Amino acid sequence: MNRALTLHDVIVAGAALVAGILAGLLSRAALRRLERYARRTRWSGDDVIVDALRTVVPWAAICGGLAVAAAALPLTATVGRTVNRTLTVLLILVVTFSAARVITGLVRSLAQSRSGVAGSATIFANITRIVVLAMGLLVVLQTLGISVAPLLTALGVGGLAVALALQDTLANLFAGVHVLASKTVQPGDYIRLSSGEEGYVVDINWRNTVVRELSNNLVIVPNAQLAGTNMTNFTRPEQQLSVVVQVGVGYDSDLEHVERVTSEVVTSVMTDVTGAVPEHEPAIRFHTFGDSRIGFSVILGVGEFSDQYRIKHEFIKRLHQRYRTEGIRIPAPARTVALQQPEGIAIPQQRGTAV
Repeated sequence: MNRALTLHDVIVAGAALVAGILAGLLSRAALRRLERYARRTRWSGDDVIVDALRTVVPWAAICGGLAVAAAALPLTATVGRTVNRTLTVLLILVVTFSAARVITGLVRSLAQSRSGVAGSATIFANITRIVVLAMGLLVVLQTLGISVAPLLTALGVGGLAVALALQDTLANLFAGVHVLASKTVQPGDYIRLSSGEEGYVVDINWRNTVVRELSNNLVIVPNAQLAGTNMTNFTRPEQQLSVVVQVGVGYDSDLEHVERVTSEVVTSVMTDVTGAVPEHEPAIRFHTFGDSRIGFSVILGVGEFSDQYRIKHEFIKRLHQRYRTEGIRIPAPARTVALQQPEGIAIPQQRGTAV
């Protein structure tokens, strides 16, 4: 110590420490109210920022109180530098973790707003978090007096060996980044792979893509396999799609009457059923003279892929009922089989026993 510790020093240091703690508690309470206000807004980014400030501001106030308390005490130069360096490192770590939370939350919010679904592409969020934490760690090492240049050199040499050992992992990582950057697949899209798996894309992370089937099962597809396979995306370039239903009527039917009745049924389904496209114009196309019927196609407009099952169900029910009302016959396939007895072969006759 440069001088003896007095009661005045203890009082000033204690007052500074208490003031820092009180400032931290008051700021946390104020930010809690601000958080409730932020939840009412449409933008989710302010929720992330306020949540991070609830961590940074109280700790910054406490660190400030500790710094003032340390300055008020008659500490030696070595102890004073150690205390200041420790408080600085603590504040850098708090700011780093809070910044990682804010930036990651903003990236996730942006991904959700672009895709329009609750799920997110966590690969970008994970990469962002790692980059921010790595930068904060480098700042901490520089603050502690540790040279960063030799460490970066060692990491560069070691990174080459790690890259060779993790070829599959890195292939999946870059494949996931490529898929998201090219916007061929985004969370919320309905896809079908050439191997037969299909469903909604829930998430694309650093290693694999999670696909939720209509049965609510999850299919895990490696990103490299997703990028290298044939795939049908039913959501892009637009979510609405057309569904074709095959119908057939008898040869004795009035095709003008059939077309008019079918068009009315399509219009009612497009208007009443949830998931249909009301502005869809009825499209009916006769195309085949079959063995027992004249076949035609009815094209329905649906809002997205999973809506087609409900719309087909309702359309077939209504069309069948309307055809019965209008007297339009849907014939079943009929076959006439003629058996010819070969010459010289007698067909045995069975005798019945009377009871």
